[in-house]
Amino acid sequence: MTASAESPARTDRRPKATVRLGDRVFSLSTVVAGTLILVVLAAVALFLIVQSIPALTAKVGTLPDQATNFWSYVGPLVFGTVWAAFLALLMATPLSIGIALFISHYAPRRISQVLGYIIDLLAAVPSVVFGLWGVLILAPFVQPFYNTLVNHVGWFPLFAGPVSGTGKTILTAAIVLAVMCIPIMTAVMREIFLQAPRLHEEAALALGATRWEMIRMAVLPFARSGIVSAIMLGLGRALGETLAIAIVLSPATVISFAVLGSQNPNTIAANIALQFAEAQGVGLNALIASGLVLFVITLLINMAARFIVNRRKAFSGAN
Repeated sequence: MTASAESPARTDRRPKATVRLGDRVFSLSTVVAGTLILVVLAAVALFLIVQSIPALTAKVGTLPDQATNFWSYVGPLVFGTVWAAFLALLMATPLSIGIALFISHYAPRRISQVLGYIIDLLAAVPSVVFGLWGVLILAPFVQPFYNTLVNHVGWFPLFAGPVSGTGKTILTAAIVLAVMCIPIMTAVMREIFLQAPRLHEEAALALGATRWEMIRMAVLPFARSGIVSAIMLGLGRALGETLAIAIVLSPATVISFAVLGSQNPNTIAANIALQFAEAQGVGLNALIASGLVLFVITLLINMAARFIVNRRKAFSGAN
């Protein structure tokens, strides 16, 4: 009885684990860092909203490009931004998946290591370099091909003429954006493909599957959320790109799906870069308001991507 009566008391007097000073400092620093991100984001959003009010309530004739209201001014810019990013991802996504699969599952080890280093280096190339490459080399190179497209498939609305004589079109800008998005998308997809469960891959091969069937059944389902994340990173790069688009594109205030003409819709980021130095008064507020629109578009796309990724979060290599 005495031993049984004393055992609970001994348990209650068990010493608590001491919290080290380093743990407290690390915990506090993480909380401060996370809070700082939210504060900066809220401050940026508040600044954009306050500075955008004069443009949103501007009278007719005070906005740039003789726009009747702000939405008629920013509409072509939103269209050009989304259209250029869509074309870029349409080209970059299959190429990125193919390059990443080649590096992770097809290429010999030495070749895959060299290609991995090259992809990582391409991701660090400044955008102005891509812009100069696009306007000096790519545009003159693809211009004869654009003439061929118009001559043979000009009946299709996307390739309707007249073709641009300089090659500085929305399609050229989209190609440059695709080249800029491929390195970061490929790097993310490569790491995701390498994390695919080895047991699943070996089981598929043992059952007689070919390498492509193994990839289709074991690797791609596992990497689906990672592929979506990589695409969203590339989309963010394409939506916010400034210098490359400003250098390559010959913009106009139009909404057109034609990708080979001389009149091409401009993007929000490129328009801000080109017009900000000379903007004054309501024109400056209009540029800031267009930045707010781009901010909202990027936020909505990131939220949609997070929703898609969370739906696939339950899948793991242990399933």
